[in-house]
Amino acid sequence: MTQSANPLKAFFRQPAIYLKLPSNGAYWPEDAIEFPTNRELPVYPMTAVDEITYRTPDALFSGQSVVNVIESCIPNIKNAWSAPFVDVNSILIGIRIASYGHSMEVGTSCPACKHEEEFELDLRHVLDQLHSPDYAKTIVSGDLEIIFCPMSYEQQNAINLEQFELQRTIQMIPGSDLPEEEKILRMAEIVKKLTELTVKAITLSVAAIRTPTAMVTDIEHIAEFLNNCDRIIFSTMRDHAISLRQAGELNPLKLKCSECEHEYEQQLTLDMANFFAPAS
Repeated sequence: MTQSANPLKAFFRQPAIYLKLPSNGAYWPEDAIEFPTNRELPVYPMTAVDEITYRTPDALFSGQSVVNVIESCIPNIKNAWSAPFVDVNSILIGIRIASYGHSMEVGTSCPACKHEEEFELDLRHVLDQLHSPDYAKTIVSGDLEIIFCPMSYEQQNAINLEQFELQRTIQMIPGSDLPEEEKILRMAEIVKKLTELTVKAITLSVAAIRTPTAMVTDIEHIAEFLNNCDRIIFSTMRDHAISLRQAGELNPLKLKCSECEHEYEQQLTLDMANFFAPAS
């Protein structure tokens, strides 16, 4: 039996805005996204199911909620886990604008006088400030040329989760009932894991290393190199990877206290639980 077309289809949600990604599609796997001719992605408002999804704590913590909401609101994105991290902030802001409008109330506390207040932020201006770092810039060290790339959302999320768990463990150890010697051993073990995590993050930020005879792209070979290269090369690669990541982050908000007129900066974070709360 052939099912008839739904007469309500004309009343389904429609794109609210069209989004141009900072990367303009670079670093996306071919099967992860479909671009329109003009490279601008239609962004739909969230559904009621999307709102329930991002409020599910376990899925939110794992990143699955973010992926589900992205793929629902931007159907051209087929695999949000593969999204280059340089595009994630733009994508989330685009969904927030499409769902609740471009204005967002932001709470702040003056670091000088502790006065608390709220102000209205225009997310369109925040979106306009986002850009992709210059990944064409490489590092040359002797006969080596190191080529960088952004991590995917899946890779960055996994790094963040692992780092969070290690930091939480560090906070728990001093107040535990373990003997002092055991505490010292546990702390040393965690410091080692944090170092390994740093190496992993740098490894995932390297697309390739060019030598006079080869172009090395194997991630295990790059990781082995990072564990055996001299500290100067390692530090240079680490600092460059950090600078690239910071260049793609949200700029801090420049604020002035209405009470004491103290000028300060406040970082804007895209915490899903609060960022996607509708304007009051």
